[in-house]
Amino acid sequence: MKKIWEYFKKHPLNFLLLAFPFAVIAEIDGWTPIWVFILSALGVVPLAGLIGEATENLASHTGPKIGGLINATLGNAAELIITLFAINRGLLELVKASITGSIIGNLLFVLGLSIVVGGFKNGIQHFDRRHTSNNSILLTIALVGLAIPSLFSHSTTNGLSQKVEVLSLSVAGIMVLLYVFGMIFSLKVPAKEGIGIPSEPELKEKQGWGVWHSILVLAAATGGVVWLSELLVGSVEAVVQGSGISEFFLGIILVPIIGNIAEHLVAVKMALKNKMELSMEIAVSSSLQIALFVAPVLVFVSLIMGNPLTLVFNPFELAALGSAVVICYFVAADGESNWLEGLALLTVYLIFALAFFIFPG
Repeated sequence: MKKIWEYFKKHPLNFLLLAFPFAVIAEIDGWTPIWVFILSALGVVPLAGLIGEATENLASHTGPKIGGLINATLGNAAELIITLFAINRGLLELVKASITGSIIGNLLFVLGLSIVVGGFKNGIQHFDRRHTSNNSILLTIALVGLAIPSLFSHSTTNGLSQKVEVLSLSVAGIMVLLYVFGMIFSLKVPAKEGIGIPSEPELKEKQGWGVWHSILVLAAATGGVVWLSELLVGSVEAVVQGSGISEFFLGIILVPIIGNIAEHLVAVKMALKNKMELSMEIAVSSSLQIALFVAPVLVFVSLIMGNPLTLVFNPFELAALGSAVVICYFVAADGESNWLEGLALLTVYLIFALAFFIFPG
């Protein structure tokens, strides 16, 4: 019992696991949808953290390169599960908004917050400028891939024509190939130069659970996320109607935070420890995974599920994505950061959030 208490004290987010049974009770007992939504969202947060922790511990037993592959594959599992349930219910605008929100959230909110807290504690922080430049190039390519179907769609009289769907599928396939080649590159080069590959000392520092312990926690947490995601997505339409908050705002701001808050806190923690390079890697690599892997996979899976998702985003979403990538590059181009640059990133994110709230969709 003492060990359990010590674990919860070390990981206070896990106290939110208490929201899980209350979310189930709220659904069974017929509570208002807003309570089902809130309790389900709170319950997903620690489960997403457990998925990340189990993944890291599992990766620690495989070496840095295979560990990086495991992290890259399962890093966004919680958000992917939520969006799959949203696709199943036909909430495609919510899904596309969550893709946009995840990318700009990581590049502006998570990175900005990390730079601010790290800068206040450690002053000017340094990181590998060359590695950041490589990631920025991949992000730009990913942005082009997301923008092309949208631009062609908006230039036609029928934005959801069959040709646009074919173009979305084709672009999604190309982006997945680029993601695969990026992982192959990471496995070929030395661990420090690979994209998203943790070093051997970092893996040893995270190692704590055995392989089977990690697998069991991963399976249980994933099952919990599946259950709560169904409740969460099932209450979205009623919450939108009853609260006045748009489906678009839920997708672009709330869903990414719910699914990734544990990972966000890790990035901030690394910045506090003056490990700004690792903090930046978490924020930027997560954006790359969303753009090059999660979004294309959702396009193919949606076709199988009978609710085809196209890579067609509204002009404001494209503007937000482009701005986030450009601003992130200029902040990181010199290989050093300070709290004022982080505050600038947070300011841009707040402006976008206000605009998305006031002008939904």
